[in-house]
Amino acid sequence: MNINRIKYGMGVTILAITVFIVACSKKSGTDNGPKADGFDKAGMLTNYADNLIIPAYMGLQDQITQLETTANTFLATPNADNQQTLKVAFKTAYLQYEQVSVNQFGPSERVLLNNFLNTFPADNAVIDGNITRGTYDLTQNSTIDQQGFPSLDYVLFAPDALAKFSGSSPANRKKYVQDLLARMKTLTGGVVTTWKNTYKAEFIQNTRSDAGSPIAFLINQFAYEMDQMKGPRIGWPFGKQSGGVQYPDKTEGYHAGISVSLAVANLTNLKKMFTGNNSGKGMSDYLVALNKKPLSDDVIKQFDLAIVKLNAIPDPFSTALANKKTEIEAAYREIQILLTLIKTDVASATGVRITYQDTDGD
Repeated sequence: MNINRIKYGMGVTILAITVFIVACSKKSGTDNGPKADGFDKAGMLTNYADNLIIPAYMGLQDQITQLETTANTFLATPNADNQQTLKVAFKTAYLQYEQVSVNQFGPSERVLLNNFLNTFPADNAVIDGNITRGTYDLTQNSTIDQQGFPSLDYVLFAPDALAKFSGSSPANRKKYVQDLLARMKTLTGGVVTTWKNTYKAEFIQNTRSDAGSPIAFLINQFAYEMDQMKGPRIGWPFGKQSGGVQYPDKTEGYHAGISVSLAVANLTNLKKMFTGNNSGKGMSDYLVALNKKPLSDDVIKQFDLAIVKLNAIPDPFSTALANKKTEIEAAYREIQILLTLIKTDVASATGVRITYQDTDGD
């Protein structure tokens, strides 16, 4: 496996997406999964939609708008102070993205939101070519590694970024940043609108557990995000799938130096989604209703342990790869355990089949 050629898209494959969309359009109605007497699945899904998913997308929409405003200030006056202010806004927006990464189904999946917003590492050479020519089409699926947060990370915060914005002909570079942000706003805004107008009702009324159902989507995405944590976010840069050869520059949020912060935010939100934000209407509560309370407790404890281990790794992750190997190894081990609990035990208990293709044959 040549890791230099791997693109770590945070969405599932287009083939799997197509299968999920078709399944979602054909499946509806009451549940056909394990019986959980007295448990209100529709209430659980309502909680997810109203209190977790839609607010998270709206938060991302707001943060991208604020990022755009801050970016425009920097583009008008590209100096070190404005770049530092921009980096703070960039981190805030990127952390908010981690609140929606797990929701790659329905409206998000249809427009490949995660792929367009967070395929890393960005293709820096192609981005430079786009900027030089001043021509590109960001709506094409082939351009997922030329846009979104990873591309902004490179264009705005690479070591020579400030000099390039202050050079003799920065107009194309400034326009590229504006086009990236406009694309992010359009995609995110469309997802918010679709969730509010049509998809929320579809999501809540389908309480089945078979392929294409919201419950199956959620369990699959919990497992998928853990696979991404084990692979692209932590394991692959650490050398776990490359014979011990590390790739510090392949990390998420590399140039801004926020890889660990993003990973912690991602895992913290996964726990929040698993518990339904401790509302009594989450997947953890569904497991309890299925007489699987020990499993529910184990998953929550494992989330906490993995988060603690991740927090022990300092940013930037690219530097920690060299001098914090013990801490990274410990976090990786706990992430593996959590992945197995979700992908195997939780999926089995809820009668959900894992349908995505993982990245390392795990």
